[in-house]
Amino acid sequence: MFRNMRRSKQVLSQEDSIAVLEKATSGVLAVSGDDDYPYAVPVSFVYADGKIFFHCAKSGHKLDAIARNSKVSFCVIDEDKIVPEEYTTYFRSVIAFGKARILEEEAEKRSAIEKLAAKYTPDDEAGRLAEIDKEFKALCMVEIAIEHLSGKEAIEFVKAKQKQS
Repeated sequence: MFRNMRRSKQVLSQEDSIAVLEKATSGVLAVSGDDDYPYAVPVSFVYADGKIFFHCAKSGHKLDAIARNSKVSFCVIDEDKIVPEEYTTYFRSVIAFGKARILEEEAEKRSAIEKLAAKYTPDDEAGRLAEIDKEFKALCMVEIAIEHLSGKEAIEFVKAKQKQS
């Protein structure tokens, strides 16, 4: 169902792809938008339990698109170093494909927002929990259940790893 990467030497392992998701602070959600135009929007997120979670308002373009078609992709760029003298870019990125759903059940919604808040404010549990309590009714949490995860890195990173081995 999902394509194999052409440059197989540059494929990241599942463990390395997950590490990219765990480290990144933002990613780009892509959905099938209005009039079948792709709609891609940056979001803050957390990766946990094999899923991606993000929050948004209770209405808008993202949610309308997800309601029409739950299939989404989510891209994260880990490295992006331009090397002009080599006419290339040293990069590392990950793309997740999956199905998005709005978390309706209060306990799963709270669990997801607590994970997201902990990622961005790890040293202020009391503050983040107070903020969650204040904003909880107004926020929407979305879960992406990952069906396929693919990572790729520049051949220069692959060669550097081989030299270290």
